[in-house]
Amino acid sequence: MPPEPAPTPVRRAVSTLDHRIEAVTGHDIDTLWAYRDRGVLDEPHAHLVDRHRELAKSQIGVAFYLRLLKRPSSGEFDVDDALFTRIDRTVDQLEEATDARDAAARKVIAALEPIEAAAAAAPDAKPLSTDDQAALLAIAGGAKLYEHLLTGRMSVTAASGTRIPHAKLQRLELAGLVLRDTGHPVHAGQPVALTDAGRAALFAARRTPTPQAPKLPARPDTLPSTPAQRR
Repeated sequence: MPPEPAPTPVRRAVSTLDHRIEAVTGHDIDTLWAYRDRGVLDEPHAHLVDRHRELAKSQIGVAFYLRLLKRPSSGEFDVDDALFTRIDRTVDQLEEATDARDAAARKVIAALEPIEAAAAAAPDAKPLSTDDQAALLAIAGGAKLYEHLLTGRMSVTAASGTRIPHAKLQRLELAGLVLRDTGHPVHAGQPVALTDAGRAALFAARRTPTPQAPKLPARPDTLPSTPAQRR
């Protein structure tokens, strides 16, 4: 009997919750994942993306066992007790994968609903200027405040190489958008990071208005909304 195929490499799968996430955040899922990796998201949105990644991974598991169930009908196996055992085992694995998918979906909903409620209740915030957006985005990737030993001038140098004037840093700090680690001397470099308010402001400023995101068309790895039934 030929060996069972190995699972395909993990990649993002479409979920039935994607359109809700995109509608409330104003970003597509791939952008949200990229922002999570860059440290741009505030804690609630980062938590949501982490849960969504777990959901995407679990959906791929369900899709794998669905494909595996199609093999017995291909004609490559003898119809005997071994085939029935194989089908029963795969159905059991599909049920376990579906349970894991449904549990992951509940976690996504639990993380999503507070964000939806906050978005519905939040007043319109004053938008960030383009320069402030660029500065916050640079700081999100890592930055330090340095004081020149000879001139005494201070400026922020981001990991990307971007330089941010000290005056702009002071304005962002006063607004509560960034925070310096004053435990380090400025001549050696004081780490500068976004606060949760800074992440939220940057995230909101970069979102694309989407009153209602359309549902995405099904992809090959799109999964059914109901769990598998036992034979």
